[in-house]
Amino acid sequence: MNESIQQTALRTIQLEAQSVAGLSAFIDDSFEKAVLAIHTTKGRVVVSGIGKSAIVAQKIVATFNSTGTPSLFMHAADAIHGDLGMVQKEDIVLIISKSGESPEIKVLVPLIKNFGNTLISMVGNTESFLAAEGDILLNTTVSKEACPNNLAPTSSTTAQMVMGDILAVCLMQLNGFSGQDFAKYHPGGNLGKRLYLRVSDLYTANEKPKVLPSAGLKEVIVEITKKRLGVTAVTDEKGSLTGIITDGDLRRMLEKSDDLGSVTAQDILTSHPKTIAPSLLAVEALEVLRKNDISQLVVAENGIYLGILHIHDLIREGIV
Repeated sequence: MNESIQQTALRTIQLEAQSVAGLSAFIDDSFEKAVLAIHTTKGRVVVSGIGKSAIVAQKIVATFNSTGTPSLFMHAADAIHGDLGMVQKEDIVLIISKSGESPEIKVLVPLIKNFGNTLISMVGNTESFLAAEGDILLNTTVSKEACPNNLAPTSSTTAQMVMGDILAVCLMQLNGFSGQDFAKYHPGGNLGKRLYLRVSDLYTANEKPKVLPSAGLKEVIVEITKKRLGVTAVTDEKGSLTGIITDGDLRRMLEKSDDLGSVTAQDILTSHPKTIAPSLLAVEALEVLRKNDISQLVVAENGIYLGILHIHDLIREGIV
């Protein structure tokens, strides 16, 4: 009887996990040599392959480029029909292949060697042509494909993909690649916004509710209602922050007080409110909001009130 769908899925996961775990045995001096060669080159990394390995090569190129290692993809078949011209003198060439014996690879490798470029072989057969001809070997041998016929590239391409990630992470470490660097290469989408969007990019479009400490209750209510942020700052005449009043503060005061005629902003305000500087990242503002379970933050610098940042600003930009 054939195994169940769930059993097949679990077996596949197990085999692919084993292929990844097996890479630990191949993190050796040769791997370190490959990392240092890429790190010290004045050129780029040209990554090539054929078939499924070519698809893996494209992913590795994308990861390299987004993490500070200049790279480009060259399909092995296209390379021997003109694309080889993209390889420059100081480039390092990384060729990926499970067998290391593909006809296109056998044609391409001697051409690369004739150019004098350093050749890194990422290969699943250490006895192959590619392994023998490469200057540096990255071993991605797997014991078995997850394919039930042990034919379709599955575990082997997973191992190749992870080896590419390992290279990229090691290079990031050597290059001191920071979150700010990452943001430069990922300016679009929610990820980019989380890395570069600052408080100053958000709060300035909002109203700027504020009253003096001597303001009466009616003035406070009108200001909060008119500016539609659920809060008003309380400042002195020079703009220095004294405190804030939220609509919640108003409700609690109305429940407790019978004499409303003499109530002023000074009587209601919350002193020492949570504030944030305009130069900080929007994600840092989000952390403050979440940690304190509040909806608004006062934007201030050197004690001077600048405006209000609302949780809705972060939601609108996809930060939340």
